[in-house]
Amino acid sequence: VQLQASGGGLVQAGGSLRPSCVASGLTFSHYTMGWFRQAPGKQRELVAGIDRESMTHYADSVKGRFTISRDNAKSTVYLQMNSLIPEDTAVYYCGGSLWNTASQPRERYDEWGQGTLVTVSS
Repeated sequence: VQLQASGGGLVQAGGSLRPSCVASGLTFSHYTMGWFRQAPGKQRELVAGIDRESMTHYADSVKGRFTISRDNAKSTVYLQMNSLIPEDTAVYYCGGSLWNTASQPRERYDEWGQGTLVTVSS
């Protein structure tokens, strides 16, 4: 199983990024997918999740700014990030879980990607 995240980068405050995560070695449509982030000195936190039926969940801090989506034909999950602020700076990880709940915590995720760095400058 491999989750390959990409699409991070350096962006000014107010800008946008769209990381993606391609999965292989698993039946993608059977998995809830999530995007997490971890800033220096902080715990990894759930940013957004999408279950097998494409029901979504967002952290309060990103509601209205971020959108998670999935393309089962491409085994890919996306995170459209708009109106970025410096507090969004972190390494962003994608995860996969066989629990079918978009809001579940990281402890229920079985598979992890390597992370992609997002830096938002003020």
